Amino acid sequence: MMIVRATSLLIAMAIPLVGQGLGQERPPAVPLIAHDPYFSVWSMSDKLTDSVPSHWTGKPNSLSAAVRIDGSLYRVMGREQRQVTPALDQTRLEVLPTRTIYEFSGAGVKVGLTFFTPALPDDLDVLSRPLTYLEWSIASADGKEHAAAVYFDAGPDMVVNGSDQAVEAARYQVDGQTVLRMGSKEQAILGKRGDDLRIDWGYLYLASDKPEGLSTVIGSRQRVRGAFEQTGALPVSDELPDGGPARRGGPIVLALSLNFGKVGAATVSRYMMIAYDDLYSIELFNRKQRAWWRRNGDDAATLLSAARRDHDSLLARSKTFDEELMADMTTVGGERYARLAALAYRQTLAAHKLTADFDGTPMFFPKENFSNGCISTVDVIYPGSPFPLLFNSKLVRAELEPVMQYASTGRWKWPFAPHDLGTYPLANGQVYGGGELTEVNQMPVEESGNMLIMIAALAKVEGNAAYAEKYWPLLKRWADYLKEKGLDPENQLSTDDFAGHLAHNANLSIKAILALGSYSMLADMTGRKQEAAEYRKTAEQFAAKWQTLAANGDHYRLAFDKEGTWSQKYNLVWDQILGLHLFPVEIVRKEIAFYEKTQNQYGIPLDNRKDYTKLDWLVWSATQAPDKADFEKLIAPAYQWLNETPTRVPLTDWYDTKTGKQQGFQARSVVGGIFIKMLSDPAMWKKYSQRAMSHTPVN
Repeated sequence: MMIVRATSLLIAMAIPLVGQGLGQERPPAVPLIAHDPYFSVWSMSDKLTDSVPSHWTGKPNSLSAAVRIDGSLYRVMGREQRQVTPALDQTRLEVLPTRTIYEFSGAGVKVGLTFFTPALPDDLDVLSRPLTYLEWSIASADGKEHAAAVYFDAGPDMVVNGSDQAVEAARYQVDGQTVLRMGSKEQAILGKRGDDLRIDWGYLYLASDKPEGLSTVIGSRQRVRGAFEQTGALPVSDELPDGGPARRGGPIVLALSLNFGKVGAATVSRYMMIAYDDLYSIELFNRKQRAWWRRNGDDAATLLSAARRDHDSLLARSKTFDEELMADMTTVGGERYARLAALAYRQTLAAHKLTADFDGTPMFFPKENFSNGCISTVDVIYPGSPFPLLFNSKLVRAELEPVMQYASTGRWKWPFAPHDLGTYPLANGQVYGGGELTEVNQMPVEESGNMLIMIAALAKVEGNAAYAEKYWPLLKRWADYLKEKGLDPENQLSTDDFAGHLAHNANLSIKAILALGSYSMLADMTGRKQEAAEYRKTAEQFAAKWQTLAANGDHYRLAFDKEGTWSQKYNLVWDQILGLHLFPVEIVRKEIAFYEKTQNQYGIPLDNRKDYTKLDWLVWSATQAPDKADFEKLIAPAYQWLNETPTRVPLTDWYDTKTGKQQGFQARSVVGGIFIKMLSDPAMWKKYSQRAMSHTPVN
């Protein structure tokens, strides 16, 4: 989907012509259309005209755009094979939570192209709409009038997984206005599962704001673009696909053009819409689920009508949201932090799909992008949980609910929490490690601790433990497992499974201890006072033992039996956020001081074994800093990495702190963990979370 961005230059992520504030900023990849794991399009270059837009996987999602000024054609998006069409000079790039703003200059005009996705977290009906607006603006820059028109097209690789798949295209009317549609010929709904996949079912749609000055056509890119360059309008007749998406004259595209007429000093604005209706989104326990926006019977026609009706109000709301959130994040964590979080905002959402279960219950499914393709991985939900905990606790419940349902069934027989629900988009049972059959390569302490901590955080933000009460026997089972196994974990995997098995893991032990403290908190909130006291005492005793087991001079060990080792103790952040206070503050002070003298050019390594780090854990560790200055000192290298990494992909959360190179993973939802700094400020957490609680749904 496409996103529109506009807000304060002071606090925005920007690439101005002349650097301001922090200077030039260069995201490794820029979000254009960011809705879900299938409808996720990025520019992976400094300029929008330097490359063809790509799916988050790096495969082409070919979109192109151009402007015709006084009879001459100029590119503003996409790269041509021979670069025949000159590009307008890109003068600005600004990435905000809900908008990406580009500005161009040349031929006597200024052109704006904004990708706007109204990703407003307190409004699930709007948030779930798979539609992005392309906001166009043109004004004279030299005091003269200029004849202006804009062109946009979308290629068949938006609707297929491979170039050998046939496509179909059509046009029809919605509210008396032309809509273009394209989809695969086969339409094998939910027919594939896996990691490196593009969608090949459902339909892509293009439409505009109003019919005046609009031309539309289906045809080969070469023919369509050529006609626009020559006449300023598109061909009258369609040229429909005849099999595969590629053909002589280039692929068949859906194309729109808008004639702006004569443009003077006053800015003239129009918008287009691009949307994707996947028909069915997820299969949960062998039942197909619709996207949330479709739960009451809406279809693509109602989606486009609602989007056109709501455009002006949504744009106003999104501008206000962007400006306020950027200002608040700057206050809490500094400008570097705010810019980093802005880039993570839509990526977090686009690695999820929001659906409705058969009874109308919202379900929020993350995909483990470029890891193993798992769906609803608990140790992916956990690092990303600060985002929904901050913005809308309904999304927290919606992520936890499929896991809790699965763990409550007879299929899951283990005393610890599951790892995943399957391979995206099929959530029919765990596939990682031993799956449902054996304990081999499971993450028992990791996932059990994750679930208890997240449910406690949910209770804290909602002010009650009703959700915990619903699944109390399950929580008790996991707490008892951690009571037996959590203090000194056996040789098992943690979420950082790329590092391999590790026994006596000090950071994993912290998770177990805080999970027991979380269970005590939940027991107290549900009136189980004796049980609360019992588990609180256990957690306190474990925390005291931990200090002795992990002590290593000026820091604490990676593993209890490995003297001279160290690691980030990122799990410790919940002791502060949940108000558990199980560990002395001196531990945090000692660790932060050690991180500051141990960090490399691009941040704190995860531990002493390798130079790589995890972006989410780095921010969690930095959030424990006793003051803002220390936090900013630990965040600054990550911000430098953002601008200098040689790997041009949507934010990776696993990179080398010396070379800046990606080690694996990209476009994952775990970057939602960056928002944990906002949870550490009680006033900010309350401000944003209460908005969602007070929001009245449309339906």
